[in-house]
Amino acid sequence: MQSDISEPQPSRASSDGVDDSLALANPEENTEELIWFHSTFEDCMEMFAPVDTVAEYLGQHSGWFCRCALPMKTEPLGNNSYDLLIGRFGALGYRVEARIGLELVPPDAEGIYRIRTVPIPNYTAPGYEVDFQSTMKLVQLPTADFCAERGIKVTECPTQITGAQWCLNLAVGVQIPQFIRSKSEGLIQKTGDALLKNIVKQVSRRLSAKTQQDFHSSLGIPFPKQRG
Repeated sequence: MQSDISEPQPSRASSDGVDDSLALANPEENTEELIWFHSTFEDCMEMFAPVDTVAEYLGQHSGWFCRCALPMKTEPLGNNSYDLLIGRFGALGYRVEARIGLELVPPDAEGIYRIRTVPIPNYTAPGYEVDFQSTMKLVQLPTADFCAERGIKVTECPTQITGAQWCLNLAVGVQIPQFIRSKSEGLIQKTGDALLKNIVKQVSRRLSAKTQQDFHSSLGIPFPKQRG
């Protein structure tokens, strides 16, 4: 039995191409308690435009979110929420295809954006639960320092840079099958936390990169490549 961590696989429809022998059990047939895994992640997405311009773009997420989330399959759920099929991943010889509902909450009076989990209508997650809590704030970044640190030529340095600074706290509870529970608790926890961290890092950075590209392309703003 393999004990290594499997990389997330491209998303697909839940009924298309899934190996049922690796799928999570029906929650009605599985009475095991959830084992929780946790991950935190912080990053900054730089946009070469004023804060107001970036805020306007982010507020119109219905026009870019599904496109930038590819290859994840994404469908709108009302005005601010989305149904995301994250992809297939696994460890210790066990795989699952994860699906989550997320709400992109408009900024509050202090300019804090939030993303949080919401129920997906007519869907019950098969043997797992997700608690996704993310916050983000737009800040003006010092242009000269940013370009110097990133190796951007002076001639290509933008006049204004907005940073979307965000922090994610993610917890995933899984009904682990008995054949894995026979392993040490420490191994299960360490492997699950490492897998979750890897998925968050990979998906978050890919989504940020595509959003940056989409934003700058939509405004015709050059997005200089960084040396190294």
